[in-house]
Amino acid sequence: MAVSPPQGTKDLLDRQLSIHARDRWPQLLELRIRYRGAFAYIDGVLPGGDVQPLMRLRYFGTPVAWGFALHLASTGKYEDTILPTGSFTGTPEETLDCACELYLMAPDF
Repeated sequence: MAVSPPQGTKDLLDRQLSIHARDRWPQLLELRIRYRGAFAYIDGVLPGGDVQPLMRLRYFGTPVAWGFALHLASTGKYEDTILPTGSFTGTPEETLDCACELYLMAPDF
């Protein structure tokens, strides 16, 4: 049975993703995160107000590693996806980078 993340874990995820998006993905105006059961759905708000669904994370009982599913624009669904590390789970920052590298042009640093 899937366990919903506690409020402290939700707050931590919100902070981690927001800080990482601000530092690494300046083309995102903000992230919108909504929760449903064990899942966190993350959308990016782009300049002009367009909202881009990015990914779905699955909570497995630890705030360190989350299951990763990429939003597929072609189907409008979320698909469990392997991260560049070769794993289906990763840190919030790793998952955000993977999704943004697909949907956004990576900034030059």
